Amino acid sequence: MMPAQSLERAVIISIFAWRRAEPDDRLPGSEKNGWWGDTWPDIENDRIGSRFWLLTRDTITPKTLARAKEYVEEALQWLVDDLVADSITVSVQRQGIDTIVISTVITKPDKTTTDIRMVTAWTGLS
Repeated sequence: MMPAQSLERAVIISIFAWRRAEPDDRLPGSEKNGWWGDTWPDIENDRIGSRFWLLTRDTITPKTLARAKEYVEEALQWLVDDLVADSITVSVQRQGIDTIVISTVITKPDKTTTDIRMVTAWTGLS
């Protein structure tokens, strides 16, 4: 079982490392970014990071929040796939005019939970 501190580190890396953009993603610039190692994964379609970075030029709207939630869920899915977690619940909320708060509740196989909340998610992105 993964210790809580290691789990938190894995979640932060998964959300804030830049996953390569999909072919149909609207890019904030001209680069698709992403980690070069994802070009040759050991497991087909296994990728590191999230597409949260695609929101860098967006304003915080309900649509932006929905995309942010989708990107975070996608980035953390490996925890379920690799049996580190039974389930993950993601909540993304606007706080004030310039802050997005990401909250995750990770239910581990032993049914204990780990709550991880990131208040500076949007500030860190910008």
